[in-house]
Amino acid sequence: MKFTVIKNIQKDSAMSLILRGFLLFILLYLISDIFVMKSNFGILPDAVNATLFGNEEAYLDPMNEASFLEFWHTQIFFIMMILLTLSSIFIRVAKKSRAILTNTLMISAILSLISLPLAFYLSSFFVNIYLIAYFLWHLAALYMIVYSFWKLNARSI
Repeated sequence: MKFTVIKNIQKDSAMSLILRGFLLFILLYLISDIFVMKSNFGILPDAVNATLFGNEEAYLDPMNEASFLEFWHTQIFFIMMILLTLSSIFIRVAKKSRAILTNTLMISAILSLISLPLAFYLSSFFVNIYLIAYFLWHLAALYMIVYSFWKLNARSI
């Protein structure tokens, strides 16, 4: 995270290139995360409910607690790493709205991480909150990636 101590990352061509590549990898992760969630967990309320609680009509068993906790644990780790690095890049290149977007990103990601175990242990009502927060943090991250990439390209030309 050397870019956090460089005074002007747009003028450092090597660091700007590295950050653009890193933003591209974060973008690929976000896109693939949605496809992986769709195929393994579900991205619609009915699919998530079937994954968590099972579906007798479709002969689907509910997710066991060990599998759920392993899934949740990996989600916490990956989301933390992606969001902290993305936020640190975005804060360096953005001047306006960075507090609002960064807080929206972090709060919606934390809300998605908190609502998932609430859905598993308490009520399926939290599945809808999980999905809304999940897509909200993905959209905020997507905007931050595109904006940061644009700012890094605009100043390096």
